[in-house]
Amino acid sequence: MVIAFHKPYGVLCQFTQDQPGQRTFAEFGFPAGVYPVGRLDMDSEGLILLSDEAGFNNRLLDPKTAHPRTYLVQVEGLPTQLAIERLAKGGLTIQGHRTLPCGARLLDAAPDVAPRDPPVRFRKAIPTSWLELQLTEGKNRQVRRMTAAVGFPTLRLIRRAIGNFACPDLPKGEWRELKATEIHLIWEK
Repeated sequence: MVIAFHKPYGVLCQFTQDQPGQRTFAEFGFPAGVYPVGRLDMDSEGLILLSDEAGFNNRLLDPKTAHPRTYLVQVEGLPTQLAIERLAKGGLTIQGHRTLPCGARLLDAAPDVAPRDPPVRFRKAIPTSWLELQLTEGKNRQVRRMTAAVGFPTLRLIRRAIGNFACPDLPKGEWRELKATEIHLIWEK
């Protein structure tokens, strides 16, 4: 079984609390035996997969398979073309790791996404803009560290797709089991 879940902001990607009062996957009524495939940090939201299939996690997350993950990223400021090129080129050093090349583009307009609760901070004097990044690696808080390294801190981070599978109509906090044709989209290159 493979499940698509729209993880809300502020939820820890595990079933047990590290600290009292933390929101975890335990509150969402998943079937017994499933586990998250990969992670999104507590401050990030969007698509995450859960599965009870042995080896699914390794198959998807093994760097040799290079499955792309697509993110919508709201950043502080208006990134320059040079900043976008630096993100795309790779080679940024993040905690001793040099990033791989990735897809990076500035979106012309804000994507149609539900507001975040709590809202992203607003500053009258500093505009925000949206990027789309497609990575084939996933180091701890990598997207946030990449945008900060080029001078545009991340304000909001939403995973939009894994492989060629996206689930844009899935409301925050909701999940559903995937059909075989949808699972195929995850592996399709």
